Amino acid sequence: MAPALTTAEFTQTSVAAKQALRPTAILHRTPWRPPVARSAQGSYVTLDDGRVLLDAVGGAAVACIGNGHPEVTQALKDQVDKVSYVYNMQLSNEPAEELAKLLVDQSNGAFNTCGFVSGGTEAMEGVIKTARQYYWEIGQSQRKNFIARQLSFHGNTLGTLSLAYHPARRAPYEAILDHENFYHVSPAYAKRFQKANETEEQYVERLRQELEDKFIELGPDTVIGFVAETVVGATTGVVPAPKGYFKAMKSVCDKYGALFILDEVMSGMGRMGTLHAWESFGDNVSPDIQAVAKGLGGGYASIGAVLMSKKVADGIRDSAGFWKHGHTYQAHPLACAASLAVQKVIMKENLLENARVQGEYLGSLLRERLQSPNALAAPFTFDVRGGGAWWGVEFDFSGPEAARLDFKGEKFAMAVQARCMDKGLIIMGLTGGANIEGTTGDHLMLSPAYNIAREQVEKVVDLFVEAIEEVLRENTI
Repeated sequence: MAPALTTAEFTQTSVAAKQALRPTAILHRTPWRPPVARSAQGSYVTLDDGRVLLDAVGGAAVACIGNGHPEVTQALKDQVDKVSYVYNMQLSNEPAEELAKLLVDQSNGAFNTCGFVSGGTEAMEGVIKTARQYYWEIGQSQRKNFIARQLSFHGNTLGTLSLAYHPARRAPYEAILDHENFYHVSPAYAKRFQKANETEEQYVERLRQELEDKFIELGPDTVIGFVAETVVGATTGVVPAPKGYFKAMKSVCDKYGALFILDEVMSGMGRMGTLHAWESFGDNVSPDIQAVAKGLGGGYASIGAVLMSKKVADGIRDSAGFWKHGHTYQAHPLACAASLAVQKVIMKENLLENARVQGEYLGSLLRERLQSPNALAAPFTFDVRGGGAWWGVEFDFSGPEAARLDFKGEKFAMAVQARCMDKGLIIMGLTGGANIEGTTGDHLMLSPAYNIAREQVEKVVDLFVEAIEEVLRENTI
């Protein structure tokens, strides 16, 4: 999900300095006014000063088919002419009904029904409320606790910040977060936290036992469910769990009658090369409830969805008969029409296959250019990971080679992000994902459109590596 970044992360100078003095009436999410986009087509964004940028991150892993796709823009225009808005407690609408059926039909039986919301955070807030409603309706109202993971991010509301665990992003709100119903276990981050003497199977078993111990500590019949990002997003930078992890976590939930819940706001709807990330990076274990958002609408409209298994849907329908989570713009006709068109484009143009093929090529180029023995960045490239159209590169400056570097207080990831922007490339740089306290670590993310071409992949890597190497050279003592 799109993270709320911290002031410490904004130390770059080039783009920031150019924008800082520009007047704006917006309270931006950065200490400076960002460059203003004037137009966009495909993966290219034109700024108001005439510069053209190649978007290699899709905003925040959102623009999955790029900007300006004619079939999606036409669908929006057609829907405006039909119905621009109805309130979903009074009237449903055609694109919402068709989109819901498509999502259920594409799930191979994993999901029975869904509800639409206005974005990823709202989807996860809806997940929390839906899970609680389910137990309320089936007569287990004593269930009130959620277990999630450290180094996770689930949204920007007080509820989703309580569910997630990233110290820097929670810090301003810590005093008003819910500490009575939300608990956390270790992240599934083998590269950082698997012990030297552990096999992968032993590491998974340790995490399974930790989750079961937390159930027992809280009282198994008080736990609503376990919540996890199938592939962790901005907090740690495209981190998948080890093989067998999700199967093990679900076994604990099943043992104690709790729900197994996945957050695929960032990783879902094709981002990993499969429609649902759990199909390729989650042991093919389907959840009881799942949130999706970014790749659902591809940025053409603000939308998210809560997908529910038959068990959850029946538990609610057989009692209350309706979903007790609602917002004014829920199932908005324009948002659903845009999303339906995006999903049809993905299927029609076979974009999941393209994401897998081009993603594999992207990953191979990153490893070759950053981790080969003669690569300038090799001593500091801790990991290159990902799949489909989502890749992360993590850097580590704790080794002896780092003694010859001095970033002068600037965060490496943010300096590279700024340098990429100067070169005409949009990426995402983030910090604080290397330890539980959120105080160390630099990682960069690439999440290009699913329809990216091979030559664009090469251009992205060229500019990306050039920026990394320039920052390293300029800060070598």
